[in-house]
Amino acid sequence: MALGTFILLATLFYLLDPFSRSLPKSLPSLNLEMTSSELAQRLRQADSLYDKVLSSRKELIKKFGPNPSGVAMFPPNEYPWPAYTVCDLGDGGKWVCGLSRVEDTEDCVVYSVGINGQSSFEAELLVNTKHCHIWGYDFSVKSFGPEITRRIRHRTHFFAYGLAGNDGVTTSKGKEFPMYTLESLMRMNGHTHIDILKVDIESWEFETFATLIKSYMDKGKALPFGQLQLEIHLWDKDFPQFLEWWEMLEEAGLRPFMTEPNLVYANYNRGGSAQLAEYSFINVRSDNIFVKNIAR
Repeated sequence: MALGTFILLATLFYLLDPFSRSLPKSLPSLNLEMTSSELAQRLRQADSLYDKVLSSRKELIKKFGPNPSGVAMFPPNEYPWPAYTVCDLGDGGKWVCGLSRVEDTEDCVVYSVGINGQSSFEAELLVNTKHCHIWGYDFSVKSFGPEITRRIRHRTHFFAYGLAGNDGVTTSKGKEFPMYTLESLMRMNGHTHIDILKVDIESWEFETFATLIKSYMDKGKALPFGQLQLEIHLWDKDFPQFLEWWEMLEEAGLRPFMTEPNLVYANYNRGGSAQLAEYSFINVRSDNIFVKNIAR
């Protein structure tokens, strides 16, 4: 028994001794001719299966495509004008296309609905344009955020109103606040167009835009804004609901040119899914400054 144990240990030491044989100068090819090892057998089988997968993949591409030369590594950026994010990264920043188009426009009109005490977007937009005025609406705060400094404040107009599908009143924290349609707000301000419309109304965008868009389409009129920056909140929405709403935006002439998930919210809401995203649209149905050379 002792002799058998000695022979077994001696054999193992010889086979496993790293100094008994010189190391190969280069890695061996995948010719796994190892002494009836189960590991070697499994590797041979796995390599054979992988070769079959590679062959099948080539046949699949040959049959259905696409040709590798026709695959774009990144989605195309087909913007009519340069697009970049205005203001802070993360929550607050908005993607705008062609801000230079309104840089010198004397009657540049911007509406910002949903401020929540943060106005870095509005501040940077004012700093980078000469004549734009911003009308802000939010009944949950008393003014624009601290980013609106004295130097640019004269080009802002704040009202504790809300945007809705119909004119009316809402109650918040025991107080009543007026709600107006976009058409009513424009009429009150004497506006016939809005260059940039920014909306962040905590999931009310579905009901509000459904009514807003229907009112214009029923009259055969184009939406009155050139560009829309919208945060979409998917809370409690299923895909059929979202698809119907999204196709309504497309039917009205809104074309998305950029999207960005709200990663700040996703970081806070780690137990759930990423349900908030920024979307930016250009209106291709109206005679606005982003799609046509117009004199106003």
